[in-house]
Amino acid sequence: MKRTLIILLLAGIFLVSACDKAQDTSAKLAEVNGEVLTLDAFKSTFGVEEWEALSPQLRKSYVEDWVNLTLLAQEAEKRDLHKDPALAQRISYATKKVKANALIAGSLAQLRISEDQLFSYFRIHQADFLKPVQLYNIQRIRLQDKLSAENVLQQLNAGMNFNLAVRQHSNEALRNQGGAMGFVAPNSADSLYWQAVSDLQPEQYGIANVGDAWYILRYTETREGESEANFEEHRAEIRRRIILERQEEVYQKLLREIKASQQKIYYY
Repeated sequence: MKRTLIILLLAGIFLVSACDKAQDTSAKLAEVNGEVLTLDAFKSTFGVEEWEALSPQLRKSYVEDWVNLTLLAQEAEKRDLHKDPALAQRISYATKKVKANALIAGSLAQLRISEDQLFSYFRIHQADFLKPVQLYNIQRIRLQDKLSAENVLQQLNAGMNFNLAVRQHSNEALRNQGGAMGFVAPNSADSLYWQAVSDLQPEQYGIANVGDAWYILRYTETREGESEANFEEHRAEIRRRIILERQEEVYQKLLREIKASQQKIYYY
């Protein structure tokens, strides 16, 4: 599900940048066969709060996915796939979605979530958050780049033993301990690894970009920490929930305003 959302997001970015190349003069993030990918185009599909909540590692990962998407789109155009009538209709529909999202994003960009709002949400929904801290017993394989990580992940999904993959592919001393990090807490120095495995199932593999390296991660068991999770540990999740709620409010408000302005709508 997450991967699908990322691809949809990047597809929107691609359409925006394709339609507005002449006006976009912001900082360059990448260049693909002469096509410049800019910071403003990248940020355009995020609300302000959502953009500020993205970690540098996650932004870097999204940019790399955007480069890959651009390569695929360029190849599709070389093969004249865009001339197919059915695809042309889908592109037209996608363009409408981008324009509609831009309208919504313009309203969301004016939103600011204060500390008081964050803490008020936490107090109201504290039953969702005031639970014992979950610790994960994490193993990792350190790779030099994302392509290497994806290749090893493919081997693991095909049945390769994880401990064997650690010995053969991990490029750090921790491989001598089977890549075992031990139990990791969300408020520790290794919190980025904790976040990366928090959505995984036991023994499921995930990929994360931490610092200047890529990691394949899994956890083998969990246990409860000694203290309860607090407001600070859930700040990012609370912000994300509020943004999602505000998006729906903005969407409904815009529709009411537009429909109230005597729009000519006919159904056949």
